[in-house]
Amino acid sequence: MGPYTDLDRPPLSEQRLCRALVVPGGLWTQLTVVAETSSTNADLIKAARDGASEGAVRVAEQQTQGRGRLGRTWTSPARAGIATSVLLRPTVPASALGWLPLLAGVALAGAVRRVAEVDADLKWPNDLLVGGRKCAGILAEATPGAVVIGIGLNTTLREHELPRPDTTSLQLAGAACFDRDPLLRAILRGLATWYGKWRDAGGNADACHLREAYRLHCATLGRQVRVELPGGDRIEGEAIDIDPDGRLVIGAARTPVAAGDVVHLR
Repeated sequence: MGPYTDLDRPPLSEQRLCRALVVPGGLWTQLTVVAETSSTNADLIKAARDGASEGAVRVAEQQTQGRGRLGRTWTSPARAGIATSVLLRPTVPASALGWLPLLAGVALAGAVRRVAEVDADLKWPNDLLVGGRKCAGILAEATPGAVVIGIGLNTTLREHELPRPDTTSLQLAGAACFDRDPLLRAILRGLATWYGKWRDAGGNADACHLREAYRLHCATLGRQVRVELPGGDRIEGEAIDIDPDGRLVIGAARTPVAAGDVVHLR
């Protein structure tokens, strides 16, 4: 199948993206677009171990083994979404690194709201919801001296192509724009802006207003939730806050949750 057989899904231009995003003094130092790869995160983790510099961006038109949180897979037809990963080497305290996926969520939500003109919210820690259905996911993976952040955004998936009934795409949600080129530019520019503020603040999410921005975008706060914890336990209660370490705070006992699968309860 050629790249123009589906007119709703034109290929991305590496040359145009590089011209727009790889600029002197900017965060992004190189950007590559490949037709297919197993996982953009896996590609950049290998590159990081081989000594790649901060600011590398990898974009795939299709992933064959895309990874999500908690070992899940993330699949999509070719050119029906954005699959990208970025390589960062933050010089902040290790205790602050938990904010990176949340930072990416703020950048992603802002870009989708601005370019696609849809109400986009975040389900803690890093799912993007449009109309209450998952439209994107974020996966941050650490490797010695680096963090790789992957973003998968559904742009033109049709109803029969959705992996689960609780997912959607920008096109299905009635977005004003689901063109991947301006969306990807906005996401990467927003990510660079927030990362710069957070890094310059030494990883302090309050000093750079990142925690405030995440709260504004977070649809989990104020909801009754069930959190499936990594060890198999679960906790239920009202999600009342995001603490200074990026943890979700549950119930009157203010129990902090650092990792888990959140279910919004009716």
